[in-house]
Amino acid sequence: MNHYETVFILNPVLSDTQIKETVQKFEDYLVSKGAEMISKEDWGLKKLAYPIQKKKSGFYHLLDYKVAGEAISAFELEFRRDDSVMRYLTVKLDTHAAAWAEKRRERVKSAKK
Repeated sequence: MNHYETVFILNPVLSDTQIKETVQKFEDYLVSKGAEMISKEDWGLKKLAYPIQKKKSGFYHLLDYKVAGEAISAFELEFRRDDSVMRYLTVKLDTHAAAWAEKRRERVKSAKK
């Protein structure tokens, strides 16, 4: 099992329920492939550096998980099939990046308190 992070940007015209359903769909897909979900973060609506599909903003989400490497290509195919996803990026984390991600999660938790 490898450690991965996936960041994806959803279309800004989606409603809150559509956003939650879409994120839950991707999370359920990973779990069905045997993934261990570590964390998920909603970064909210952010301005894009450049227009994508004539949109200037998008809803950012981060999924942090462990799964076998064979599941990633099928997972990314699901992103390409979904019209509400504007961009996505999946990164395999090494030990140093995984430790940094753990520190970042702790900072986010302490900031919310």
